[in-house]
Amino acid sequence: MGDAVASVTTGARTIDADFALIGHQESWRTAADVLAVLRGPERTPLPDEEIKDILPWIPPRAVCHVDVGSIIRTKSGAARARGLYIDSFIPPDRLEAAYVHENIARVRGAAACAIKAGAKIVSLGGFSSILIEGNFDQLPERHHTVFTTGNTLTVAFIVQGIQKMCALEGRNLSRSTLLIVGATGDVGSGCARCLAPIVKRVLLSARKVERLRRLAAELQDDGVQVEVATDLQQFSTEADVVICAASLASPSLLLGRIAPDAIVCDAGYPKNLSPTAEMLDAKVFFGGLGQITGGMKFTPDFHGVLNRHPFPDVVHGCLLEGMALALEHRFEAFSQGRGFITQERVDEIGTIAARHGIYLAPLYNADGPLEDGLDARWNGREDESMGERPSRTVGRIERRTSGHRRSSHVRADLMGGLSAPYFI
Repeated sequence: MGDAVASVTTGARTIDADFALIGHQESWRTAADVLAVLRGPERTPLPDEEIKDILPWIPPRAVCHVDVGSIIRTKSGAARARGLYIDSFIPPDRLEAAYVHENIARVRGAAACAIKAGAKIVSLGGFSSILIEGNFDQLPERHHTVFTTGNTLTVAFIVQGIQKMCALEGRNLSRSTLLIVGATGDVGSGCARCLAPIVKRVLLSARKVERLRRLAAELQDDGVQVEVATDLQQFSTEADVVICAASLASPSLLLGRIAPDAIVCDAGYPKNLSPTAEMLDAKVFFGGLGQITGGMKFTPDFHGVLNRHPFPDVVHGCLLEGMALALEHRFEAFSQGRGFITQERVDEIGTIAARHGIYLAPLYNADGPLEDGLDARWNGREDESMGERPSRTVGRIERRTSGHRRSSHVRADLMGGLSAPYFI
């Protein structure tokens, strides 16, 4: 598979990781980029249809080391934590309910890799946490490894992003009507508990009406004005602040009745908002993201592949939670599943992250950055640089090939060379 991944084939465990990150790619484009790095620069990029054919056959495995730095100084220099990124290789087009058992098996396999590596704490990213839903009994015997969904820090960054965007737009959040799509999920309900007390009115939307009613009753007990609906068109008023945190298999959400100039946070992974959504002058930003100001290093180098953002060292909050806790030497299941995220817990994990220089990432959307750099009012640090690292994109998934013989050969190559976890 090339020098870049020569050590992948080793079966010996060489490190005990402080943390592990379990994730998957949200698009075929990013999946193609991951495979391109794993195969090495000397290999010809695979045709798109071969990537679609090969990916479901790759077992969960660690693909790189991740070293993260803190702004806290020790006698030997900056505090650091060392971990692994483990890809479950869930195909981007297999996130629907029909594949739930297959995908849970992949998350279990990825968890087994983390446990074998001796990871002290593991963050479940994207659909990994949604599939498990805090039921860690579904995971293999854990020995001394603890798991966290990472959702509490995700909520912290979503809330901070909403507050910052309102400040940038000159909005008074206390006069706003807040809509949360996916309100009964762990992230959505956490956002509701944090923001409901400081807005004028709350609209909650999700698929299951009984869960909606329970969350509404909880908020109403604290004097919050709440309205619930499973159909976004049923709300009696328009929202001017929106959080999209639904567990969607693809970007397909059409918001419908929102204010023309609404502030919209798309915090989904994959993204929630459909590319065809028409929202006039709405201010959309991607939420739940943080930036590591102490620096982050991948070995092999996956910069611009695993963290495809227009600013350096930006990571999803669900993964950052495990990193922050590792730097803090607090190896505990901080986020454990639906319904436990409170304002107090959000404040606590936000303080831990900030202590190590992990702050809200600069805001951006599909069109690019919404600000010039880090704002000292929000994280105490001026940005030193900005710019997107070059992408290793293999290409759009649109070409077709009839090279089945070559595909089988490459698949066997991948299965033989990539089946063992990296450095485990």
